[in-house]
Amino acid sequence: MQNYSLATNEIVTKQYIVVMIGDEYYGIDIGYIDNIVRMQKITRVPKVQPYFKGVINLRGEVVPIMSLRKKMGLADDVFTNASRIIILKLEDNVAIGIIVDEVKEVVNLSENEIDKMGNKGRFINGIGKHGDDLISLLEIQAVLEENA
Repeated sequence: MQNYSLATNEIVTKQYIVVMIGDEYYGIDIGYIDNIVRMQKITRVPKVQPYFKGVINLRGEVVPIMSLRKKMGLADDVFTNASRIIILKLEDNVAIGIIVDEVKEVVNLSENEIDKMGNKGRFINGIGKHGDDLISLLEIQAVLEENA
């Protein structure tokens, strides 16, 4: 059974930026993404959670940078030429950067291509199927929560 928008009778799709963390694909709802920048010098900030790497100066704005790997309990970040910082814009125009190993592509996923996970995954709200690939869809609000 397919989900249709009542107004247009079309299948509802969302765009996701597909990134790699380790050898896994993760999708980030494009609505959260403000910018994608190359890796740059991160200024350390003392006495913060271990998953916060520090801050960067992005066009005059100080942006905190978080390691998704550390937040999800994975191995330390290994920076390569493909490493990127994804700048997320949250409510109240607050920006935060997350480090990913590589940005792959933008995909459109319809609701019938996503298996919802409910509360099973702490940071994952569903699994998207794109061709032969499975993409874990990140629940950005859960990832950014202080006590998660």
